Amino acid sequence: MKKKLLNKNKYPAKCEYCARGRLSPDGKSVLCPKKGLTDLYDSCRAYKYDVLKRVPAKQQIINPADPKDFEI
Repeated sequence: MKKKLLNKNKYPAKCEYCARGRLSPDGKSVLCPKKGLTDLYDSCRAYKYDVLKRVPAKQQIINPADPKDFEI
C-alpha cells in the first residue's frame, strides 16, 4: 500500500493534523503522547497524517448562468 501522499507539499506536517495527537479542551494546543503539550503548528518525527482531521477550505459560490449569455 502506498504510504506517501500524492500532494505531500500541499499539506505541511502540523500536530493539528496528526493521528496521534488530540486537540486540547481550549483548542489552542495539541496533547501528544510523544511530546506532551505542543502548539498546533509544531511537528515531530512521529508525525502521522490523518485525513479526517483536516477541515477543507470552503468552495467559492459560482453564480448561475444567465440564459442571455447563451443567445447569439
